[in-house]
Amino acid sequence: MSDWIGDVFTSDVGWSHLEELVDVGNRMAGSDGEREAAELTRDALADAGARNARLESVEIQGWTRGDSSIAAGETTQDCIALPRSPSERATGPLVDLGYGLPADFEEADLEGAIVLVRSDIPDYADRYVHRREKYYHAVDAGAAGFVYRNHVEGCLPPTGSVGTDEDPIGEIPAVGVSSEVGARLSRRFAGEKIELTVEADVHSARSQNVHAELGPDTEERVLVTSHVDAHDIAEGAMDNGAGTALVVELANALATRADDLETRVEFVAFGAEEVGLVGSSRYAESTDRETIKAIVNNDGVVRGRTLSVTTHGFDVLEAVADEIADRHGHPIETDPTLGPHSDHWSFVQWGVPGAYVNSTADDVGRGWGHTSADTIEKLEKRTLREQAILLTDLVVELAREETSVEHRDPEAIAADLEAQDLADGMRITGDWPYSSH
Repeated sequence: MSDWIGDVFTSDVGWSHLEELVDVGNRMAGSDGEREAAELTRDALADAGARNARLESVEIQGWTRGDSSIAAGETTQDCIALPRSPSERATGPLVDLGYGLPADFEEADLEGAIVLVRSDIPDYADRYVHRREKYYHAVDAGAAGFVYRNHVEGCLPPTGSVGTDEDPIGEIPAVGVSSEVGARLSRRFAGEKIELTVEADVHSARSQNVHAELGPDTEERVLVTSHVDAHDIAEGAMDNGAGTALVVELANALATRADDLETRVEFVAFGAEEVGLVGSSRYAESTDRETIKAIVNNDGVVRGRTLSVTTHGFDVLEAVADEIADRHGHPIETDPTLGPHSDHWSFVQWGVPGAYVNSTADDVGRGWGHTSADTIEKLEKRTLREQAILLTDLVVELAREETSVEHRDPEAIAADLEAQDLADGMRITGDWPYSSH
């Protein structure tokens, strides 16, 4: 009965796919590299035994970076553009808002200023404040430009998109700078006029979602997902090559346990996650969400050895994760709150049961993620294999007919967002989908 565990723990299928993905190079949404990675993933799912492996095209807003710069005094400081920043130049006094919490923006006069904020939050903050929320607070305050400072040392400027679904290109130029450059700017040039320049090519483009299936041909299905795109400045090993590699490993394991699957399992590797969850949003809009029993979205796995599962108030998802942890004597951390970032959210916001699967980390933020340091040698094959064992069993349990996961009313999701102090941030970033709140 447990022979499959040994097979998974000695399998190289997932890790080999991870190596293929990082060796593609640039997997930016809409790029040739993203399509190559999607094709590799389609073929890997087919080789694992999944049926009907295919690509489905998605139209997106294309964006290709050019040169960017910060001119301060007689110096030029290193920076990189944030994806979907407009190709523009801005000048204004530099204002360092530290962590860039909502209250910091309320207390400052930022009209015409270049705003500098950190990528982390302090221990006393009630919640995590996302980069895009900080950006749109700056826009609303009348800032002329936005500088996003990494809190992780190592001369690593961070990337990460701006823009909204309705207006994919942001309203003011935005760049990322390393912790060291940010400190230098604040120390030497706070209050002085600086010039921020972003050059980028804005164009139409296409991305694609990868689909494949296993198990019986039931109308109801369990989605096992990841995103195949990555930012253009790095290999994207942690974010999210590892998630897609794990999806392939799960397909390989579940193909040998096909008789245990009582509900259809659909594998989806979304495109264009890093520029606004575009691939998953388009799929969520076009598919019958009522037939989705549950989503297991892998984004941020393998980075740490212990899995962390955000369950969005779905008690059955938490109970199944706890059961799998007990069965294998291996910890799985669960979090019942809402996580409105990554591809599961395109479905969970409408009440579809969704588990956001990542891994525990002691530090705030993404660590090496969204920097050029997101490389494969920081991950361990052992961790991928261990997590594949746990998640294989978790998917089998969710696919059992006796496992019932009730959808939630979107009004209840909206109420939870209000209660967890997430609603205002989503409103300012244009991500609030509810009309009655």
